[in-house]
Amino acid sequence: MSGHLWHRALVTGGAGFVGSHLCGRLLDAGAEVVCLDNLSTGSRANVAELERRPGFRFVRADAADPAALRGLPGRFDLVLHFACPASPADYLRLPLQTLDAGSTGTRNALERARADGARLVLASTSEVYGDPLEHPQRETYWGNVNPVGPRSVYDESKRFAEALTTAHRQVHGTDAAIVRIFNTYGPRMRTGDGRAVPTFIAQALDGMPLTVAGDGSQTRSLCYVDDTVDGVLALAASRETGPVNIGGGEEITVLELARRIVELTGSASRIRFVERPVDDPGRRRPDTALARERLGWQPRVGWGEGLERTIGWFAHAVAA
Repeated sequence: MSGHLWHRALVTGGAGFVGSHLCGRLLDAGAEVVCLDNLSTGSRANVAELERRPGFRFVRADAADPAALRGLPGRFDLVLHFACPASPADYLRLPLQTLDAGSTGTRNALERARADGARLVLASTSEVYGDPLEHPQRETYWGNVNPVGPRSVYDESKRFAEALTTAHRQVHGTDAAIVRIFNTYGPRMRTGDGRAVPTFIAQALDGMPLTVAGDGSQTRSLCYVDDTVDGVLALAASRETGPVNIGGGEEITVLELARRIVELTGSASRIRFVERPVDDPGRRRPDTALARERLGWQPRVGWGEGLERTIGWFAHAVAA
């Protein structure tokens, strides 16, 4: 699960939430890291500390621009393609850019990996399962996705990226793998990105009502970002092609999550129910048997500990 196997890594979307944690972990393990990000949803602040360290380089560019990836000097032995708006607020605001990241961006990353003889890991998502009719979701499940719904730009972008990665491997022999990432949370999430954990924490710290969609009975399975990074790098270090689910095994309702965050923050906030978004998944929990058996991976940070760490980071960021 370490980065000692790689001398030089390219992380597209490296200034994003998960991407910046991947950059840091690879740098800690001794790899040179090039972080490519157009900052449409990522933040230079996420990699500010990394930029002060030797072996790290930030490049502001769009992964969907072929010249951007072709023009990077040197050779990479690892490419992590994480460039894509990932929260509902972002991909609803940037629908065409989201589709570009999954299509042209993925193609460009694959071509660069092929040219360099690098290992590539595509960041896919639990959203490829849509509003699942199978529970928990196994990698063999084909999903229940609305191809023209409001979330389709993200869901179909990732489904196409998976098909493209598979075809590229079959046609060109590209060393490529697919990871399906479930709900991940932790430090460096944006309060305004629309996802439950940062939204609830920000509301609780401000003493505002926590806005729970619908009746809050829909479930999510939370995975702390350090565990997600472990899983991604374990897949990168393996010979597996995937898809492989990486996510938490502890299923919790959105209403219970809101109540726990109120409790952990010591907030006096109340719960306010709001309209549930269209195509919002009812139940979401990964079957991670494949990751456990093939990668020796399982999450180690429980949601209680992970939420405490995340709340601590948000409290410090607000005070700073």
